[in-house]
Amino acid sequence: MDGSKTHTLPAGLEDVRRRFERWRQAHQTRSRIPDSLWVAAARAASRCGIHRTSRALRLDYYALKERVEQQSAAIAAPATMAVANQRLPSVPAFLELVPPASIGSCECTLELENAAGAKMRVHLKHIAMPDLAALSRSFWNPAT
Repeated sequence: MDGSKTHTLPAGLEDVRRRFERWRQAHQTRSRIPDSLWVAAARAASRCGIHRTSRALRLDYYALKERVEQQSAAIAAPATMAVANQRLPSVPAFLELVPPASIGSCECTLELENAAGAKMRVHLKHIAMPDLAALSRSFWNPAT
C-alpha cells in the first residue's frame, strides 16, 4: 500500500467537485465563485451534509451553510405565499403585553448576610421576583 487514503464520494457530489476543480483551474485564485456553482454546492450539501460537502469542494463551512439556508428559505417562500393568498386573518406585527396593575404597593427591605460576614441590605420597590432571585444569587455566589 502507498499509505494514501481514497475517499469515495457520492456521484452527485463527485460531479460538483469536478465542476469546482475545472473552474478553479480556469480562474485566478481568490476569484468570486459563480452563483451556478454555489447553487450546485448547496444542493449537494442538502443531500450529503454541509461538513462533507465543504471538505470535498474545499469551501468555507459557514459560507456553504448560509447558502444552504438561503436556498431552503427560497424553496419555503412559495409555500408561504400560497398560504398568504388564502385570505387568513391578519396577524399584528407587534403585540404589547402590559403587566397587570398591582393591588397596593410592593415594597420591602431585605437583609442578607453570608458565612464570611458580608452583609447586604436592599430596599425594594416594585421589583419582579426574577430580578430579586438574580440579585440574591449574585450575592451568595459571587463571580470569582
